[in-house]
Amino acid sequence: MRARLMRWSRVALAGLGLVLAAALLWGGARPVGVSLTRPAVAPGAGAVAEGAAAFEGGAFGGISMDALSRNALPWRLVAAALVLDEQARDPAAVDGKTLDRVLGRFGFLTEASVVNLPVGVVPPMTGLPLGMTMGNVAPVGGSVVRVANLGCAACHAGVAYRADGTPDPGRAVLGMPNSSLDLEAYTMAVFGALRRHAGSERLLPTAEALFPDMGPRERATLRLLVLPLVKRRLAALGGADRPLPFPNGTPGTTNGVAALKAALGLPLIEGGRGDVGTVSIPDLGDRVLRNRLLADGAYGVPGAAGPTTRADLTPEHRRALAAITTFFTVPSMGVHPDAAYDAIDDATQVVAFLETYRPQPFPGAVDRVQARSGAGVYARACAACHGDYDLRGARPRLIRFPNWVGDVGTDRLRATTFGQPLAAAVGRTAYRDRIAVAAGQGYAAPPLTGLWASAPYLHNGSVATLDALLTPARRIARFQVGGHALEFERVGLRLAADGSYPSGYRPFATPVWIDTRRAGRGKDGHAFGADLSPQDKAALLAFLKLL
Repeated sequence: MRARLMRWSRVALAGLGLVLAAALLWGGARPVGVSLTRPAVAPGAGAVAEGAAAFEGGAFGGISMDALSRNALPWRLVAAALVLDEQARDPAAVDGKTLDRVLGRFGFLTEASVVNLPVGVVPPMTGLPLGMTMGNVAPVGGSVVRVANLGCAACHAGVAYRADGTPDPGRAVLGMPNSSLDLEAYTMAVFGALRRHAGSERLLPTAEALFPDMGPRERATLRLLVLPLVKRRLAALGGADRPLPFPNGTPGTTNGVAALKAALGLPLIEGGRGDVGTVSIPDLGDRVLRNRLLADGAYGVPGAAGPTTRADLTPEHRRALAAITTFFTVPSMGVHPDAAYDAIDDATQVVAFLETYRPQPFPGAVDRVQARSGAGVYARACAACHGDYDLRGARPRLIRFPNWVGDVGTDRLRATTFGQPLAAAVGRTAYRDRIAVAAGQGYAAPPLTGLWASAPYLHNGSVATLDALLTPARRIARFQVGGHALEFERVGLRLAADGSYPSGYRPFATPVWIDTRRAGRGKDGHAFGADLSPQDKAALLAFLKLL
């Protein structure tokens, strides 16, 4: 749950505690709020249903004054500023869908229905994009602030694909990657919109028009407390051209390690400009079989080593994974490490849901005869690192995972950013006994379940198709990603020869060019499979479509 990092608010609202300490405080302050976006669950529906609800809309501590001083946003003001920005470009953009159109450009799924909710889960009608969490906090008695943050589903609920490979933004699958979500563009847009409109007389009236349910207490809190603090902190930034010292990634990639370093007070590479070790958002299929998490396997289950099987999915293993998962909320949701562990029960239920999760079946046709041949190729060429699959049934099922970590010749920047100083800093948090931290060992070979939906490939999203992964000479230097369609034969992004989208294709989100010649984006390495025959490569691709 990586996902995603609007730390501008730490700057914009830092010092809130000092202001409040100087104010006349009275009873009724509520520093932590309940998520209003968490779906309701029918009584007795069970842990899997509760886990799906927490995955879709749980707050994990991200709706709080503590989070508001780091990552969370005063949503009414942010939404109004984004709409005013849109109206400045297009004066006709005044209808009720304006905000959805703006957020949709960043890859947020604004109108998607989740197609794989367990029985008994009833999502609320919040008007927010999938994966945004929301709730109210009260800085002082009698006040109220609507706070928004990002939850698991922002990054880990992806669009379903149609039979022709085009995305369907109206349908989403919990557990699939949102490979179009561009948190960098979103962060910059929020920062710019607030900078341009925080002093506008239209900001609060626009917020009231967007949210007619906003009561007098919240209007007063925004006017008298929150807006003056936002103005003050924006002024303190002076002429800074960005709110974060490090980039937040590109569509489908995030920069959680740089955010974690900043949260724990560690120096960033080149002051942040060089801390560009972004990683792709993965599909979560069969991830419960891992005992080491993150792209480099840096977070390990204490005492666990070597391969895991279905028999190892004990309550103790699930809870250990859940403990590590809660730590992801530190960089992604602005939750203090000492408080993140409070979400262990929710995270344990999320693990229960993920144990049952299967990705959407490959939307195109699959040659089953060829796939059976490809299963043998996979067993010879891939299983030692990526695990053994049971081939019985309509779809293969991962039954043994090696938990292999090592150097496969891919871009080293992400692995080196998680060095010993960061490992030691994690060991000084409340997680010192709950995460076995290891650094500098390379990259973890992931399960390949749902691989077809995870394009572009490698840990840094530098290879556009699986065909190019198996034939390195076909890896292109530049290509677009975001709101893309899938190419079925080569398995990956549907692109023209120059890396752009095909003529006439209209992506549902704003695409970004990926340049593999830039730091952290190298496309070399992982040459496994390059020596296979063309027939074996085609068979292997057919098998991978089934996972």
